[in-house]
Amino acid sequence: MPRFAANLSTLYTEHPFMERFAAAAQDGFDAVEFQFAYAHEPQAIAAALQACDQRCVLFNAPPGDLQAGERGLASLPGRQDDFRRSIDRALRWADVLDADRVHVLAGVLQADPRGARAAMGAHARQLDRYRENLAWAAPLFASAGRSLLIEPINPQDMPGYWLNTQAQAHAIRREIASPALKVQMDLYHAQRVEGDLTARLDDWLGPGADDGVGHLQIAGVPGRHEPDDTGELNWPHLFARIDALGWTGWVGAEYMPRASTRAGLAWLRTARTR
Repeated sequence: MPRFAANLSTLYTEHPFMERFAAAAQDGFDAVEFQFAYAHEPQAIAAALQACDQRCVLFNAPPGDLQAGERGLASLPGRQDDFRRSIDRALRWADVLDADRVHVLAGVLQADPRGARAAMGAHARQLDRYRENLAWAAPLFASAGRSLLIEPINPQDMPGYWLNTQAQAHAIRREIASPALKVQMDLYHAQRVEGDLTARLDDWLGPGADDGVGHLQIAGVPGRHEPDDTGELNWPHLFARIDALGWTGWVGAEYMPRASTRAGLAWLRTARTR
């Protein structure tokens, strides 16, 4: 059975954030992840982890101004200083939390009112900046003994986000060629964009893969709800495939419960009895 981590940004939202660690522990999660928790002090989060005997296996670097529509800084022209400050902050948090992985969002495509050709040029410049920023950050993560993760996200849920496929992410990873740079493979996003998840898992976790996946995440399709038998994915098959491919990392449960989190954990109990 895969090792599951509760994403505390999407699960247990019926509780205040700092109470979610204990709620997850009561349901048997000995690892957690979250998207953003910068409204809290990292020392307080570290204390909550210690009190619950949990590990933080992943969190996101600061994404820029979410209210203004920013979804990451790594590719944004003119924001290099902000990006570097975000990486410095994320690495300081990783030290306090003893977290091995930090997800760095790419950002959304910048509109260009001059037309399609100008927009293509702007996209190329963003891609160049993305590569430059990742190449700058990866050695810092390597020196810290931590992984910098990039994640393809489907453009329906996050319009304009331009890192959409596993192949795109792995091509950039291979170009940067740092052992600290890994891909965060979210099966929900992969199904929305690419489908054929058994083949995708074989491609990137199978015998011919080059250890490029740093973390897995799951959610049901459609709706991004529980990974159970109400959607289009055969989760027992996928969990068995993940096991068969020798995956020993964490699988983050990053979904939106239909009701309370605890009421929707039948999928977890089923997975634990396999």
